[in-house]
Amino acid sequence: MSAVLALLAPITPPIVPDIDVASELLRVLLSLAGIVVLIFATGWVSRKLQGRQFVGGRRVRCLETLSVGSRERVLLLEADGRRVLVGVGAGGVRTLHVYESVEPVAVVEAVAPPSFSELLGRWRRR
Repeated sequence: MSAVLALLAPITPPIVPDIDVASELLRVLLSLAGIVVLIFATGWVSRKLQGRQFVGGRRVRCLETLSVGSRERVLLLEADGRRVLVGVGAGGVRTLHVYESVEPVAVVEAVAPPSFSELLGRWRRR
């Protein structure tokens, strides 16, 4: 037993280099800031690329959309001078109606609904 202890005694623990905590913390924070800047730069570039006009203009435009369910929508598209009513859902895209001639639609101004105080006043009068 003493021979084993004699063999183990001269073994010194490995030398651990001194770690400068401040410089490591600064390195980590700068890396994190660089990653955040890259994320914002990527978002900015993607917005700029989405908004640019292609040569010749666009031939398909989305005129209106209407949500008819949690995952279903109805879209009114204009393509090559014709309007197409399209239904979009979880099952795919389906043409609902094709309008042959494009006539300017008269814009009907929506009547603003009465305010809550007006409705309450009408209800009290009854």
